[in-house]
Amino acid sequence: MAIAEVPRRWRNLPASAKDALWTALVAVLAFTPTVSHLGPEIGDLPRYPVAAAALVDAALTLGMCLPLLMRSRRPAGCLVAAGGVWAVGQVLGRPDTFAKVSLLLAVYAAGAHLVTGRRWFAVAVTAGYAVLAVVLHDRGSPQDVLDFLAFYLVLVAIWLTGAGARRWRTEEAEHRRLAAEVATSAERARIARDLHDVVTHHVTAMVVQADATQFLLTSGPDRVADGLTAIGATGRRALTELRAMLDALEATGEPTTGDRAPTMGRIADLVEQARLAGQPVTWTEPGRPRSLPVDVELAAYRVVQEALTNAIKYATGRPTTVAVRHRDDALEIEVTTIGPSATTPVLPSGGRGLAGMRERVRLLDGDLVSGIRPDGGFRVWAVIPLRSTE
Repeated sequence: MAIAEVPRRWRNLPASAKDALWTALVAVLAFTPTVSHLGPEIGDLPRYPVAAAALVDAALTLGMCLPLLMRSRRPAGCLVAAGGVWAVGQVLGRPDTFAKVSLLLAVYAAGAHLVTGRRWFAVAVTAGYAVLAVVLHDRGSPQDVLDFLAFYLVLVAIWLTGAGARRWRTEEAEHRRLAAEVATSAERARIARDLHDVVTHHVTAMVVQADATQFLLTSGPDRVADGLTAIGATGRRALTELRAMLDALEATGEPTTGDRAPTMGRIADLVEQARLAGQPVTWTEPGRPRSLPVDVELAAYRVVQEALTNAIKYATGRPTTVAVRHRDDALEIEVTTIGPSATTPVLPSGGRGLAGMRERVRLLDGDLVSGIRPDGGFRVWAVIPLRSTE
C-alpha cells in the first residue's frame, strides 16, 4: 500500500520540492563511487591538466547538479546553466561524473515546462551544440559527424518526450476544466429544476386559493377561514420542502433524498392540495405498490406535482385524473384534464416545467410524453423502468 501511494504523493508535491529531490538524488549519485563515473559523454578527450583538479572537478559536478533546482520554474535557465557546465567538462575532458545526467534532465524539463519562445530557444541550443561539436573536433575528439548527430538526436528525442508530457498535461487540465463546467451547469440545472418543482406548485396553489378566498368574502364569509387555513397549510408545506432541499444541498450538494424527500406515499397530499385549490381531482393507483428506489419515487412525485400545477394554471376547475400504475417492470404515471379551460391561466409559464419533468424521467431511462387531447384537455404520460430492490 505504501509503494502504491508513492506516485500519488509525488504528483501532489510542489514543483520546488520535486526539483530539490532530483537535485539531491543526482548529487548523491555523482559522489557515489559505484556510479559516479557514469554519464552522457560525447567528447572523449583526454583529461586537461588543471591546478587543484579535485576542487575543479567538484565545482563542475556541483555546477551541473545545482541548476536542477530551477528545472520546473526556470527551464531555459536550467538548461543553459547545466548545459554550459557540461560543455566545459567535455572540452576539458573532466570530470567523469554521474552529474552529467543533469543535461538530460534539463533538456526534458525545457521540453516539458518551457512555455514561450520554445522555437527560438531550440534553435539557440542547437547552435550551441554545433559550436561545441566543432570545438571538440578541433581538440582531437575521436568522434565523427555521425556520432555527434546521433547524440544530438538523442537530445531531440528527450526534448520531444518532455513536449509530449507538456501537451498531455495541458489536455488533462482542459479536460478537467470542461468537466467542471459541465458538472457546474448540470448542478445549476438540477437546483433550478428542484426549486421550480417546489416553488411553482405551491405558489400556484396559494394564488388559486387566495383568489377563491376573495370571492368567499362576499359569497360565503363563513368559508373564508377554511380558505385561509388552506393557504397557510400550503405555505407551510412549501417551507418544509424548501428547508429539506436546502439543508441537503448545504450538507452534501446532492438532491434531497431519504425520509425528507417527497415519496410516492405523499402523492395523496398533492391531490388533496389541488382539491383545496378548487381543482376536482380523481386519483387511482392500480397494481401492487412495492418498495421503489428513492430516485424513482421522487421522479414520480415531481411528475404528478408538475402536471397538477399545470392543470391548476391552464385548466382551472376542469376535472383532472391522476393514475399511478404499478407494473411488474415499470411505474406508469398518467395525469389528464378533461376539456378546455374557460378561464385565463392564473400564473404565467416559465417554460421549465415540462422540460424538467422530461429530464428527470430521461435520467432514469424512462420516457415522458405530453400533449393536447382531442377534447382540448391535456395529458401527461410517463413510464419509469424499475430496478429490482430485493
